[in-house]
Amino acid sequence: MAQNAHLAELSEAGVAVWLDDLSRDRIRSGNLQSLVDGHSVVGVTTNPTIFAAAISGSDSYDDQLHALAVRRVSVEEALRTVTAADVRDACDLLAPVAQASPGDGRVSLEVAPGLAHDTDATAAEAGHLWWLVDRPNLFIKIPATEAGIPAITETIANGISVNVTLIFSLERYRAVMDAYLSGLEKRVAEGGSLEGIASVASFFVSRVDTEIDKRLDASGADASLVTKLKGKAGIANAQLAYQAYEEVFSSDRWRALEAQGAVAQRPLWASTGVKNPEYSDTMYISELIAPGTVNTMPEKTMMAYADHGSPGTPIQKSYDDAAAVMRAVSDAGIDLDDVFRVLEEEAVQKFVDSWDELTASVRSELEDKV
Repeated sequence: MAQNAHLAELSEAGVAVWLDDLSRDRIRSGNLQSLVDGHSVVGVTTNPTIFAAAISGSDSYDDQLHALAVRRVSVEEALRTVTAADVRDACDLLAPVAQASPGDGRVSLEVAPGLAHDTDATAAEAGHLWWLVDRPNLFIKIPATEAGIPAITETIANGISVNVTLIFSLERYRAVMDAYLSGLEKRVAEGGSLEGIASVASFFVSRVDTEIDKRLDASGADASLVTKLKGKAGIANAQLAYQAYEEVFSSDRWRALEAQGAVAQRPLWASTGVKNPEYSDTMYISELIAPGTVNTMPEKTMMAYADHGSPGTPIQKSYDDAAAVMRAVSDAGIDLDDVFRVLEEEAVQKFVDSWDELTASVRSELEDKV
């Protein structure tokens, strides 16, 4: 099957196309394989919200849930068994991609979001999920909360590949990159191998615009300025993140690790579905093109780019404009530190809510199957 031309062009520009969705139906129907074969998909990301929708909306899980129910396993064990099975199958489907391009062919599984503020529990769960799925092309998703940062270092030091999620600010992104390098350094110091260890740093985009646009509307700033700035901060913030990535992964500290076999932690653009219908439905792809990046897309966004996407200004030519946008937003009275704090808190809570919904759904299914 020939690859879609727009997505193939994106891949050639150095952007790895990943799908931000997974379900048993998607695997069994051949849909995921068709996206690999025809839409340049080389990775998959999941989260509690995705699994809540998958399990509640399909009967493909009935047989497994029945078997778990008659064994009287706990809801938590059943939940992990079911989600790990989907992720394991997706890892197997993408194994040929991983063999051809070791940084790709990855599937992400998230630690329980309720552990986001507990360093030790997050690191322990990361180790358990790595053991449970037991596939080298797995990523364990760890949120970039203050408690998550040292858990990232510990997990990398244990030889486990990590997708760091829920990054909103440049300050936190720098802490994430430092945590990755520290984990690699600790592993080397303890005599471990860096072979097979990879990481991505998931920098969220559209949610930044949603929050800042709302605050701009309420800011009392000049109407023409508000119109000019709306829908600009999410991309600008991500463009400046790539600038920080270039700086860190050209440093002497990084070169020393690279010489011992380390691979760079790639920036991953997440939350790339456009929330505002007034904006271009492909803007979080078109304006975030640069070598060594990943863009994980909901299928709707992927198909929009496949249909009519076109490259915008390359990230590396956008730094001055991006910095100017963020200054202008701040000058308009928007407290960016507060924006990023609120976004992180809301994001963690949304995943906790989805996890609770998923837990309730699995509990109900187990009770029905007994």
